[in-house]
Amino acid sequence: MTPPPLASTIMETTTTPLSYLPVGMFGGVMGLTGLSVAWRLAHQHFGAPLWISQAIGAAAIAAFAALIVAYGIKAISGFDAVRAEFHHPIAANLFGTPMISLLLMPYLLAEHSLWLARLSWVLGAVGMTALAWIIVMRWMTVRQAATHVAPAWIVPVVGMLDVPLAVPQLQWQGLHGVMVFGLAVGLFFAVPLFTLIFQRLALEEPLAPALQPSLLILVAPFAVGFSAYVTTIGGIDMFAEALYMLMVFVLAVLLGRLRHLPHCSPFRVSWWAASFPLAASAGAAMRYAEHAAGPVTDAIALLALAVATLTIAIFLAQTLSAMLKGELRALA
Repeated sequence: MTPPPLASTIMETTTTPLSYLPVGMFGGVMGLTGLSVAWRLAHQHFGAPLWISQAIGAAAIAAFAALIVAYGIKAISGFDAVRAEFHHPIAANLFGTPMISLLLMPYLLAEHSLWLARLSWVLGAVGMTALAWIIVMRWMTVRQAATHVAPAWIVPVVGMLDVPLAVPQLQWQGLHGVMVFGLAVGLFFAVPLFTLIFQRLALEEPLAPALQPSLLILVAPFAVGFSAYVTTIGGIDMFAEALYMLMVFVLAVLLGRLRHLPHCSPFRVSWWAASFPLAASAGAAMRYAEHAAGPVTDAIALLALAVATLTIAIFLAQTLSAMLKGELRALA
């Protein structure tokens, strides 16, 4: 059974302004924030200009503010569209993207306003935990179709791995238990979800071309898992190295598979789902290169950063161009 197209479902329920705006657009905020962090790490390890990280961070904050306002208008003017999105078997999982954005914002806010960074993290941690609980309950109580299994399923539960990431920026004591909680839930559910998604890809019909970039979400459990684990325990051990090695392997496989995508499918805003896994991979590679500096690890880090930067720059240019031409609805 194929899941109903989200666009048609929303059109059946409401035609209010911005009803077409998908919550998954917050994936762009995640990607920009992750890229800002990766460039900051590149500044520390390679001496890259700090202004690049700062400029990308400013863009992430601006995008987050704009999307909060835009999605707020959508929710107020036509809540049926939000309800339809939340009950869609695939799109509902992307409600984790605004929560993860809140969890990542402290990277950008802490040096300007510590209390705002703390507020963002608290809202993100509470919202992420609540969403993970709701989604897991839904999976356990409502029978799911095999064709509904998609890389987006990773977002709401494995997204708990984002809880520990920005904690050092908060300058709060006593959060180690919360960090371990997010790490444990995220890593535990990563195993069965990765298995389910891999089985679906191997045995069921392929994903639609517009959803193919979401395959890069499969890198997130290893890239984000690496950074979350290292942040929580305060160092890189054998398990962290294994996560890094898996990240490199999975990323190489997926980039090889998706290299021809731009020539066979037009850009869609759903492609932003690929931005954060790429940025998180670049950040993880930078952290590992600093731990085990050498020609190979440095080359991997620089390549990952280049791929993430180029990809996100293309996505941003395509999105802004569509907005200026009034074509964003078509891309959504």
